[in-house]
Amino acid sequence: MFEPMTPLSLTWLGHATFFIVSPAGKRILVDPWLATNPACPPSAKKIAALDLMLVTHGHDDHMADAISIARATGARVIAPHELSLWFTQKGLQQVTGMNLGGTLSALGLTITMVKAEHSSSVIDEGRPVYAGAASGFVVRFENDLRIYFAGDTAVFSDMRLIGELYRPSIAVLPIGNTLTMGPEEAAKACELLGVRQVIPMHYGTSPRLTGTPAQLRELVEPRGIEVLEQRAGEPAVFDAVTV
Repeated sequence: MFEPMTPLSLTWLGHATFFIVSPAGKRILVDPWLATNPACPPSAKKIAALDLMLVTHGHDDHMADAISIARATGARVIAPHELSLWFTQKGLQQVTGMNLGGTLSALGLTITMVKAEHSSSVIDEGRPVYAGAASGFVVRFENDLRIYFAGDTAVFSDMRLIGELYRPSIAVLPIGNTLTMGPEEAAKACELLGVRQVIPMHYGTSPRLTGTPAQLRELVEPRGIEVLEQRAGEPAVFDAVTV
């Protein structure tokens, strides 16, 4: 029997962490940094129920709480191959490794791992350990809405291929500068991707992250691209028909 779908709900939890409820009700967490994330609302620092976790790379500000949340909820974790092996070594059971260019189906979603220009390591017993290639994800949800979660990255010319191959409607892009691209590069990324809506992330959580949504808006709105600036903890709703 056909089950009606609801609009997708996407909640920014500060920095690069997003909690999503898909049109079919699947609960997804992207790049979990909650407990020590200064931008995460206190009410959101604990995740009670979760179906799926996507981790783009190994830095603490993207996966500090991945193991504890996965253990507490039993959620399936999808991560770059070497990082997935590290998660398995730490005792997680429901872990799937991917590599750049791969696509898989999970819980009714289509998930593609795409390139990111960034480094990736985890700190294990006080030492940095290589965590594979940094990545982004393009997720196709049950209502055909496609969102590109860039992770940490510089702008790169192959973003044009991501747009051509996977046709995301919305790009979630870092804008902080210093550790990732800033607003000027993010504006170019929007152009390469061909998106009409962009959600800025990875800004404001430390003095080094100087880029702002206002700077991005000034660059892209004259080109007809909408900046969807979110307040941490407040869900935004997206219907594929209206994007």
